[in-house]
Amino acid sequence: MLSEKIREELVASMRAKDALKTNTLRGLLAAFTNELVAKGIKPQEAISDEDALAVIKRGVKQRRDSIEQFRSGKREDLAQKEEAEMKILESYLPVQMPREQIEAVARQLKEKLGVTDKSKMGVFMGTVMKELKGQADGAVVKEVVESLL
Repeated sequence: MLSEKIREELVASMRAKDALKTNTLRGLLAAFTNELVAKGIKPQEAISDEDALAVIKRGVKQRRDSIEQFRSGKREDLAQKEEAEMKILESYLPVQMPREQIEAVARQLKEKLGVTDKSKMGVFMGTVMKELKGQADGAVVKEVVESLL
């Protein structure tokens, strides 16, 4: 399971005295516990890989937003720290589909659904995301969908 792998890597990073990775993984494990509690599951239970991936994706998205904010505030030092944490988290995510494949899937679904204008963008976007099932970054999918309309 993904959570067990992360726990093992936390121990390894503590032994290696890698403070950044240790703190990032500790935060991730705390987020796993919070997710379990939010779902009404005992914190001692194991989190499913699906839920763990959702928590990791949320963490990556939060760091992306933070990087943007820090850069606009001219705090490059903090932005670099967030980038390093984001890279650690991304290493636990499955490989994301390249833009070309996303475009191919989106074009097929556009024809299938008969979408011709932006009024049905929400339905189109939802269908594409459902079809890709977490294999693609939502921001990239949004760009592709907007470019096709």
